[in-house]
Amino acid sequence: MSFRIQPPAPARPNRCQLFGPGSRPAIFEKMAASAADVINLDLEDSVAPSDKDSARANIIQAIGDIDWGKKTLSVRINGLDTPYWYRDVVDLLEQAGDRLDQIMIPKVGCAGDLYAVDALVSAIEAAKGRSKRIAFEVIIESAAGIAHVEDIAAASPRLEAMSLGAADFAASMGMATTGIGGTQENYYMLREGVKHWSDPWHWAQAAIVAACRTHGVLPVDGPFGDFSDDEGFRAQALRSATLGMVGKWAIHPKQVAIANEVFTPSESAVTEAREILAAMEDAKAKGEGATVYKGRLVDIASIKQAEVIVRQSEMIASN
Repeated sequence: MSFRIQPPAPARPNRCQLFGPGSRPAIFEKMAASAADVINLDLEDSVAPSDKDSARANIIQAIGDIDWGKKTLSVRINGLDTPYWYRDVVDLLEQAGDRLDQIMIPKVGCAGDLYAVDALVSAIEAAKGRSKRIAFEVIIESAAGIAHVEDIAAASPRLEAMSLGAADFAASMGMATTGIGGTQENYYMLREGVKHWSDPWHWAQAAIVAACRTHGVLPVDGPFGDFSDDEGFRAQALRSATLGMVGKWAIHPKQVAIANEVFTPSESAVTEAREILAAMEDAKAKGEGATVYKGRLVDIASIKQAEVIVRQSEMIASN
């Protein structure tokens, strides 16, 4: 173990982030009533340039008017390469109530991007006497973003979560695909004449997880574009959970239940984790550093793995 202790990520449910455009206020109540842990009201890609001002006004009103329950309430602002983002930040923090929890910053390419938004947010909070400190989530969706991912993860104490934005990431990398997440038709290996499809997003997800875990940030998988393919969404979510991600975006309400299912430890997994912890307690009482559980070796590292599952289950159950 390094002398530098890995900091814990924020203890909040983040199994599913449900997105909805700010230009469609009629769906806000339904989003608030959903089972998603995080609500992302969008000002960026899903909102046409001609609707930016009205979408911003819709969101500001909804932040105070709608009962969002215990959900994390987040707004995705426009990218820093647009003329809209500064007004998004200023109007949200000067006009919206304290119910807003988080600002999502898209297309972050370097630590300086967070510095710019942090400086503006900090100035407005101080000027307006806002009592609640706004958190950040960033989206990695460019070659620059993945190249600087660890610097970004360490860039601001406000940063609580980091997502992979597959579509813009693919475009920035020059990937030969129009798919958003999931396996890709031409990304396969051939063995004895049989095609085996692998995951083209795996390496980027692993880099995000490593950077996030190093700096105490929640790693989140982004969108899966084909919302008619439930099993494809489930497969992508399972791969992400196995890699250490804590949740996934939902771009359609039907994806919420699947994400919650995948990123909630199953009853059997929690039972097994508790049994491993109990077996290791017995081993320690006997002065042993390892023991056998169901025919396999478990040791000190097994305790850490089991504790992750138990903590996640308890945290979800308490919310």
